[in-house]
Amino acid sequence: MAAFGRLLTAMATPFSADGSVDLDRAGQLAAALIDSGSDGLIVTGTTGESPTLTVDEKLALYRTTREAVGNRASIIAGTCNYSTAESIELSRAALHLGVDGILGTVPYYNKPPQAGIEAHFRTIAAAVDAPLILYNVPSRTATNMTPETAIRLSEVPNIIGIKEASANFEAIGKIIRETRQDFLVWSGNDADTLPIVALGGYGVISVASHLVGRQIAHMIQAAVSGDPQEAARIHAALSPLFTALFVTTSPIPLKYGLRKCGFDCGSLRLPLVDIDAASAQIMDHVLATTTIDLPVPALAQ
Repeated sequence: MAAFGRLLTAMATPFSADGSVDLDRAGQLAAALIDSGSDGLIVTGTTGESPTLTVDEKLALYRTTREAVGNRASIIAGTCNYSTAESIELSRAALHLGVDGILGTVPYYNKPPQAGIEAHFRTIAAAVDAPLILYNVPSRTATNMTPETAIRLSEVPNIIGIKEASANFEAIGKIIRETRQDFLVWSGNDADTLPIVALGGYGVISVASHLVGRQIAHMIQAAVSGDPQEAARIHAALSPLFTALFVTTSPIPLKYGLRKCGFDCGSLRLPLVDIDAASAQIMDHVLATTTIDLPVPALAQ
C-alpha cells in the first residue's frame, strides 16, 4: 500500500455559482494536484465538505477524479461516518467506481467508546474488500481514538494505516513503534508532518499541498533521505501558510487561497461561509510571500 504515496491531498470540492458540485472543475483540480506533487487524493473528506454532499454527489466525484487522473495516482474515498451500515454501503459503491481505498473517520456525534470504535472499523474492514486508512481527528469528532485502539486495529490485514490529526506526538510515536512494520502513519496536520516523519511516520494527508505540493513533497523526501537541514528549511518557510490555512474553519481559507491564486473552486456550502476580512488579510499576506506550485492560468501569464 506504499503505492498510495507519501503526499496525499485532501481535495477541496469545487462548487458552481448555483451551489451544485462543479464536476468539470473537480477533474481539473484533481489533475492539477497530481501535476504539482501529490501522489494521490482523498476525495470527499473534511476538506471536501463531505457533511454537505449527497451520496450521488460523492459518487460522481469518485468517478470524475478517477477519470481525471487515470492510473497516475491513487484515489481514496472518504466514505465512513457515524453509521457503520452507511459506511459499508457507500464504501462498496465507491469501489465499483474504481477508487483504490477508503478513509475511515472516527465516528462523530454519537461518541462511541473505544470498544465501539474498534468494532466499527473491524466490521467495515471485514465487509469491504479494500485498503482502509483510519482517521483520528478529535478536534472535529469530539472522540479520540487511543493509540491502543489503533494498535489493535493494525492487526486487521486491510487496515493499512492511519491519518493522525491528534497532534499528540507521544501517542503517535507509540502507534509507529507498536504497529506492524507495513502499517503507515500519515500526518493529518501540515504543521506536524516533519515531526511525524522524524518519528518514523510515512507522510501527510495535506491541505496545504493544494498550493505548495512540490515543496511539501521535497520536504518529505529530504527528511527520509537523510537531509534534515533541508527538510527543516522547507518546513520553516511553509509554516506561515500551514498556520494561515487554519486561521478560521478549514477549508474556508483554502478556497479563498485557490481563488486568489487563479484556480477558483467556488464558494462553500452552508453552514460554512466565505472568509471574514481579518482572516482574508492574513491569507493575503502569506500568499504574497509564498511560491505557489499549483499550475494555474493566472500564474502562467
